[in-house]
Amino acid sequence: MNENNKVSLERASQLKSRIEDYIKIKDTIPTGIKNEESIQYRKRKILDVLNATEKDWDDYKWQLSNRITDVDILSKILNLTEKEVQNIKSVQSKFRWAISPYYLSLIDPSDPYDAIKLMSIPSSVELDESISDLDPMGEEFTNPAGSITRRYPDRLIINVTNECAMYCRHCQRRRNIGQEDCQKSKEVLSESINYIKENTEIRDVLITGGDPLTLNDDMLEWIISEIRKIEHVDYIRLGSRTLVTMPQRITDEFCNMIKKYHPIYINTHFNHPMEITKETKEACEKLANNGVPLGNQAVLLNGVNNDKYLMRCLNHELLKIRVKPYYIFHSKHVKGTTHFNTSVDEGMEIMEYLRGYTSGMAIPTYIINAPKGKGKTPLLPQYLISKGSDYIMIRTWEGEVVKVEDNKSVNIKDVIDKNII
Repeated sequence: MNENNKVSLERASQLKSRIEDYIKIKDTIPTGIKNEESIQYRKRKILDVLNATEKDWDDYKWQLSNRITDVDILSKILNLTEKEVQNIKSVQSKFRWAISPYYLSLIDPSDPYDAIKLMSIPSSVELDESISDLDPMGEEFTNPAGSITRRYPDRLIINVTNECAMYCRHCQRRRNIGQEDCQKSKEVLSESINYIKENTEIRDVLITGGDPLTLNDDMLEWIISEIRKIEHVDYIRLGSRTLVTMPQRITDEFCNMIKKYHPIYINTHFNHPMEITKETKEACEKLANNGVPLGNQAVLLNGVNNDKYLMRCLNHELLKIRVKPYYIFHSKHVKGTTHFNTSVDEGMEIMEYLRGYTSGMAIPTYIINAPKGKGKTPLLPQYLISKGSDYIMIRTWEGEVVKVEDNKSVNIKDVIDKNII
């Protein structure tokens, strides 16, 4: 063995030691794939309570119309205390809740701190009045027409419905949910589409809600096809958590429809590895096989995923099902959701732990939304230490401070001229 081999082996051993902490803990992190047997057991119990069949379960229309909204039915499936029952009843008079039978099957009824339960079942802390802002993004002031939200020069959002397959307890738009499902009328949507036609700088349109995938295929296709007719729109995006909360929605018919309007992208919203199941894997792969690129926009949530090991596991599991980790959002200060808030330091610790310790594909961008619609702002660990006239000092992912030459650009035309004249 030569000296180079020795150095290489020593370095490999050192690198392996860098991730031994994760290797030791990763198998203890619950994922939906690993817990398939438990999920199937709970599924059978839910089917029994709802007097339903396997065929019903696989039908997204059944899932949507049979969302659990009654605490008495919920109590037959989860081990709720009397206090929890009373708390849910208190919250539901102010903030709507509903959970698809599928998503309910992911909850461990024996764990009062279950992450899926925290995201889906109301808690009395939602009644905390210390934060009174239901619209911290100031969306009411960024609505130039129809159901549009516009914060940026070349792109905008169309909100098409307030309906979701499951109402997340951390939802930033809970003010829009109300107590009834309400799709935007064709009149409102047409006004939104006409605004896009009249503003030729718009090249990117995001269809969101609520959740656009709660619309039927015909209505969704009408919206997409009308936007696709606009020449200056380069591509269309759908923002949907339905892949996570009701993956049965991704039918062959839906895929055959959506692939007619490429380029079209879907950004979804996985927050925890338990949400990655056999069903969500099938849904995501079906979309990917039909040419739809998938990205994930997680939200950093206290008690759910504010853990560097869990977030790393989540991002690895996402890549396995062909979903690119895109954003980690710092949670917003929305009325009734502040118990989910974390510190920026926690988010930065996660980003520090990902960079260099896993592949770049598994590293999303950490984003904080500036208040009142001022837009997404990336937060990054500080790797640039200082700068001289012809060098910079950087901190590597391992914490080593290194000097790097900083070359100034030359006039490329002068270089070419010297070689051809």
